[in-house]
Amino acid sequence: MTATTVDDRAPAAPRVPVARGYRFELVKLVAQWRIRLLVLACWIVPALFVAAVSRQSTLPTDTLFGRWMHATGWAGPLVVLGFAGTWALPLLTSVVAGDVFASEDRLGTWRHLLVAVRSPRRIFAAKALASLTVILLLVSGLACSSTAGGLLAVGNRPLAGLDGHLLTPSDAAGKVLLAWVCALAPTLALAGIGLLGSVALGRSPMGLLLPAVVALALQLAQMLPLPVAVRLALPGYAFIAWNGLFTRPAQLGPLLIGVAVALVWALVATALAHLLFVRRDFTNPAYDGSGRRAITTGLLPPAALVALTVTVVAVATPSMGSGIEQDKVQRSVATAFAHLYRLQTRQLNRPDVTEAQLRATAACDKGAGQLAATGPGNDWRCVVSWHLPGVEATGTAVYQLDITSDGRFVADGDGPKEVNGYFLLRTPNGDAPNPLWQFDGNVDLLSTTAKG
Repeated sequence: MTATTVDDRAPAAPRVPVARGYRFELVKLVAQWRIRLLVLACWIVPALFVAAVSRQSTLPTDTLFGRWMHATGWAGPLVVLGFAGTWALPLLTSVVAGDVFASEDRLGTWRHLLVAVRSPRRIFAAKALASLTVILLLVSGLACSSTAGGLLAVGNRPLAGLDGHLLTPSDAAGKVLLAWVCALAPTLALAGIGLLGSVALGRSPMGLLLPAVVALALQLAQMLPLPVAVRLALPGYAFIAWNGLFTRPAQLGPLLIGVAVALVWALVATALAHLLFVRRDFTNPAYDGSGRRAITTGLLPPAALVALTVTVVAVATPSMGSGIEQDKVQRSVATAFAHLYRLQTRQLNRPDVTEAQLRATAACDKGAGQLAATGPGNDWRCVVSWHLPGVEATGTAVYQLDITSDGRFVADGDGPKEVNGYFLLRTPNGDAPNPLWQFDGNVDLLSTTAKG
């Protein structure tokens, strides 16, 4: 009896602090060869890619800012950001966050970890923080490496925005940095989904693939003619909405909504993963997912979150349509043309004119006037008109437009050749294509009133 009494009164061993568990989990992650390889690739490959492409005669003009990679080093990190948001970041979050819990199931090491830490909550916090640290390291590598490659290969030069105005190198640097920071929000949302899949699906490979599968589904949804409210309510929209930073004034509405929605998704998915993890039965060595609980706790709340965010955004935004309307397209095309006309004028060493003097306007229709001038499509046609000081005749130029569902458009010059045809201009940095030949633009899906 005496021995039993002494054992009962023996103090319990203290739990391992979260900071110590975090260091342990971080070392475990970094010790994996695939994580080391990813870190090395993210810090080296983007610089080599941007430097190589910037020196090629053919540029990725189908990628946003790709046509400016010869002109400025700040275009490179934006091209890499567009690729990363589509492919690289979803795959990185899958490898890191999607496997951080499932790896313990495959190795059968939960009992050892619980004996050492003695707190499922602390284990979850340590693993989540370690995953977040590695993901931030990978994203930082992509941003820093691509920027260094662009600046070293091309130089610190002005960047043309999506409305044609030139950003000084310092302005371009700030906006590029802000664009990468905004892309962290949907990355964290995918990381939270990865944690949820890793916890809910156990050793199943679907847990590892869940962030990539969700990202692919979101990309396919963005290609559909969805209402603006539904489009903005999806957690991956901030991968696209950073485009609005490169217009004047900046199109901040869609970006702020996209970032807010992504952060809410990150918090909800992480909270659901934590709830499933702390309720798990670790005594079952054959555990292979949470079964019915994975559906009720892991699937239904995200579905309800989609409905909630769509409702909130629908109430907060002025339109449930496509957001692509005739007057918006005309304003965007006319504004970009006026800015790029001034750039062409400087490159041709002609007398400078201002946007106010040009008084550029655009008249756009869709389907040769046979269709309603609204919504995405590659059958938009715009006739731009402008005036030069001291010249009575009005100048005109024709553009064919391809507008995607997210508001991005590519304007392709269709004459007259001396205005928007293809020819090379001699600039201080070398020969460059006529800036009025082809240019990218962005329609603000939320704007409702004309801007002066």
